[in-house]
Formats: sequence, structure tokens, C-alpha cells
Amino acid sequence: MLISVSGSTSSLFFIYNRPIIVRDQYLKEAQEIITDPNTLINVVSRRSKQLKHGNKPLVESLEKLEPEDIALREIIEGKISYQEWDESEDS
Repeated sequence: MLISVSGSTSSLFFIYNRPIIVRDQYLKEAQEIITDPNTLINVVSRRSKQLKHGNKPLVESLEKLEPEDIALREIIEGKISYQEWDESEDS
């Protein structure tokens, strides 16, 4: 679920029913690459969990970013991608 906080440079969305604040610019740019909001949340959630468990970021930043912002930057810069589930391959 994506919710914009008006008049702010951040957006609020929920991962595992926990509110997460991310930078609006990163979110808007990532939404141009992964247009389905549910897929974007899943990709960001999985990658941020990996970062929290010690995986190294695939992008460099001069400022301290939250794991969710790093995941969005990685999507924007093409460092991570996703593959949609194809049910026909399971049969």
C-alpha cells in the first residue's frame, strides 16, 4: 500500500504492516521501472531485508540511507530486477 504524505519529500508505505518512510524522488523513479505497486513493495521489502541482514549495497551514496531507500536506488540504477511468476511453467 503506497500513501503519499503531501507537502513532504517523503512517502509512507507499509511492509509487513510496518510503516516505512522513503524519499519521494526515489519512489517516483522506481515506480517508472516497476509500475505495479504490489510488485514494487515486494521487491523493496525483500531487498531491504537482505541489506538489514548484512548484504552489501550495490550502489554508493555519500549520505546515510535507510535500507528501503537503498533498495529503491538499486532498482533505479538497474542493479536489481525481478521476474514475474509464470504459472504456465509450473504445469
